[in-house]
Amino acid sequence: MIDYSNIQSTSAEPEASSMIETFRAIGYSIETAIADIIDNSITAGAKNIWIDYNWKGSNTTLSILDDGIGMNNEQLIQAMRPGSRNPLEERSSNDLGRFGLGLKTASFSQSRKFTVFSKAKDYNPVFWTWDLDYVNQEQAWKLIRHIPDEENWTQKIDSLETGTCVVWWDLDRLTKGTNEDNVEAKSKFLGIMDSVKSHLSMVFHRYIDEGIKIFFCDREIKSWDPFMIGIDNLQSKPETRLESGLIRIKGFVLPHRSKLSAEQYNYGKGPKDSWTAHQGFYVYRNRRLLVAGDWLGLFKREGHYDLCRIQIDLPNNFDEDWQIDIKKSIARPPSIYREQILAVAKEARNQAVEVYRHKGKVLKRKLASDEYFPFWEERARHGKRFYKINRKHPLLNELLTKSGDLKKDIEKVIQFIEETIPVPLITLQESENEKPHGQPFEGIDHNAIKETMQKLFNGFVTSGLSIEKAKARILNTEPYNFYPEYIEFLINE
Repeated sequence: MIDYSNIQSTSAEPEASSMIETFRAIGYSIETAIADIIDNSITAGAKNIWIDYNWKGSNTTLSILDDGIGMNNEQLIQAMRPGSRNPLEERSSNDLGRFGLGLKTASFSQSRKFTVFSKAKDYNPVFWTWDLDYVNQEQAWKLIRHIPDEENWTQKIDSLETGTCVVWWDLDRLTKGTNEDNVEAKSKFLGIMDSVKSHLSMVFHRYIDEGIKIFFCDREIKSWDPFMIGIDNLQSKPETRLESGLIRIKGFVLPHRSKLSAEQYNYGKGPKDSWTAHQGFYVYRNRRLLVAGDWLGLFKREGHYDLCRIQIDLPNNFDEDWQIDIKKSIARPPSIYREQILAVAKEARNQAVEVYRHKGKVLKRKLASDEYFPFWEERARHGKRFYKINRKHPLLNELLTKSGDLKKDIEKVIQFIEETIPVPLITLQESENEKPHGQPFEGIDHNAIKETMQKLFNGFVTSGLSIEKAKARILNTEPYNFYPEYIEFLINE
């Protein structure tokens, strides 16, 4: 061990305002920032958490109040200190924190000034404020005891036996330069608040189901369960346990959309309003969701895996192994677990594909047809490959037939599209695997698919095809072959 007694040293204390500005750039969204504050509330034993705001344009305030154990003056000052705990020290198994930075970094990310009020049992309420303008002025790590409308906030915390209230004011990242009477600014703010509610309903869904109540503007937030536990036709795979059962992995295959009511199908879209965005792994630490709907770099996101969702449960002493970040929004599985995780995921994904395609397979067997209509065709010209749009495709054939004098102009536009396809760029990106290749109409509204499918169906039936033959032709027409589940909803109008 090095003997430091005779080695020269000097102070290199970080410059306060620069360090705090660095904290502000960590990358929190307002959703992850508020979730980080709620983590502290849950760790403090809160049974009720109230989130509220008072819209006043650039003077808007946002608060998170809980009925946890609270803090006395010394404890509050320690909690307000950046890096108030060592991430390597042993913690309670129910602790949702790690770095001792969450309260500060989350609050700094959204506001230039924030205050924490707290009341411990047998103590009077206390409060301290971080004000970045004051820190810049003094160039020192100093808290101040100041907040506008102090009496109102003191009364709020004093109404509880114990608890803590975090107040964000000077919300420069959210409301800077806005006016209280600006309808557009207020509407945008309210939209963000709706996103916050949806995010919290997902991140804390297991805690909410266990009895913790989270209120947003006095309205209780209902949980959103990504696995839709209890729904008919849900398939749950056997649980895999690692590290003597400390890490648990369980796959779920959700029902085919034909088995869901409209309400259930919309519920399954979740906060991201997309089944595709919610496929993948859900990584929890102490039942708190860290990562939602992500394949963790192990697979591509593809539409036919929409029904596959996999739950991974971790205790809080695996943070370093799984590289949990300060925002608690990133997790990376260690290489030693890779094979086991892949095995669980592949089995669940294979089952999900079978369910996803089952309806289409049944229909294709029933409505088999030899004729196939691709949208693009490969052609050779002067010894080189080119791609042309299939003029016999039912959609294009109908358009050209009805185009009259515009037919030549449409043909010219089609030719320009054909001649300018960025094939080299597509080939390069596919080879480098930078982004997964989506299937047609993935992640966007399917109304165009449904409407043109119905229109073609009507045309085929009118032209003399039987209903079943018309459906068979549509099933063999690109891109409708990707969406066989819509075939059953076609009606003879």
